[in-house]
Amino acid sequence: ERTEYQRKTLHQILIDVPRTSTSSSIFHHEVVQRALERVLYIWALRHPASGYVQGINDLVTPFFAVFLASHLPQDRPHQAEDVEALPAYALAQVEADSFWCLSKLLDSIQDHYTFAQPGIQRMVFKLKELVARIDAKLYAHLQEQGLHFIQFAFRWMNCLLMRELSLDLILRVWDTYLAEYGGSEDEPNEIGDGFAVLHVYMCAALLVRWSDELQKMDFQELVVFLQHLPTSGWSNKDIGELLSQAFIFKHLYHHAPSHLVNS
Repeated sequence: ERTEYQRKTLHQILIDVPRTSTSSSIFHHEVVQRALERVLYIWALRHPASGYVQGINDLVTPFFAVFLASHLPQDRPHQAEDVEALPAYALAQVEADSFWCLSKLLDSIQDHYTFAQPGIQRMVFKLKELVARIDAKLYAHLQEQGLHFIQFAFRWMNCLLMRELSLDLILRVWDTYLAEYGGSEDEPNEIGDGFAVLHVYMCAALLVRWSDELQKMDFQELVVFLQHLPTSGWSNKDIGELLSQAFIFKHLYHHAPSHLVNS
């Protein structure tokens, strides 16, 4: 029999999984949703310090999509029916690999999901400092309108832009994050610094991309715009430009904290 903690955890996961990656029919398939539920539930039980937090359901989907694609037709868009044709061993392999990769990712950013989520609070603060340095006019306008960075950037950090970009573009972004070297020569980070470090610069590049438009908006318009970014028509070219800008910002500011305000 499950404990109260286990019941609450499972209840929240069962609520969140159907909302996961609503743009892809694959994730609406019952077999896929049951697999995601198992991955998230087992991960939560193995990590009681944080437990399951809303948003983690989004983070497993890029891994699941990549591993699932290797078993599906490559000559056309994937359909829910393709999942039904897969043998049980293939789905079990996708589920296991997704669990392992999600675990490695979250191990590298676990303080994002512990009590009060200090990792996310820290990243939002870094973003605020960065924007103040990169685009002082935009920063001043946001301050004048009373818009706090936590009001829009919390989700950017919590879900790693999963809700701002299409799954195809997220795969491009995460591929770059995973390729980022992290740690020291003696103690390298297995998953690199992309998700903890480069991501902040990516968010800065994303925000200042619309600087001119944002500076013409009042508080309510800012909130609506930043919670529904117009990225639905973006291509790999757009995301490539954004990543390039993020790398430039990182090169300029990451090892020069004195350039940031209040440093």
